[in-house]
Amino acid sequence: MPKTTKKPAMNFDSMPQVDVPHGRNGKHKPIITKILADLDRVPAGVALKVPIEELAESKEKVRSALNRATRKGGRNVATASDGDYLYIWNES
Repeated sequence: MPKTTKKPAMNFDSMPQVDVPHGRNGKHKPIITKILADLDRVPAGVALKVPIEELAESKEKVRSALNRATRKGGRNVATASDGDYLYIWNES
């Protein structure tokens, strides 16, 4: 009788590659999506005024996420802030 070797059990489940989700929805996506949508609507020379207290994350983290999104989209955006607001505008 031929000797058969038993394969060890897999450590993780598997699935067809076509079913793997390819998008990444990070925790900053909702606020970044809103900011970018509003930036598309404001005329040149107008800044968005986002209340810092309404941000789920720190203004630094939102700025970083915005920077990643605008670079990926080829947009030129500037920011400034004071104690109460994060200001964001399109640069020409």
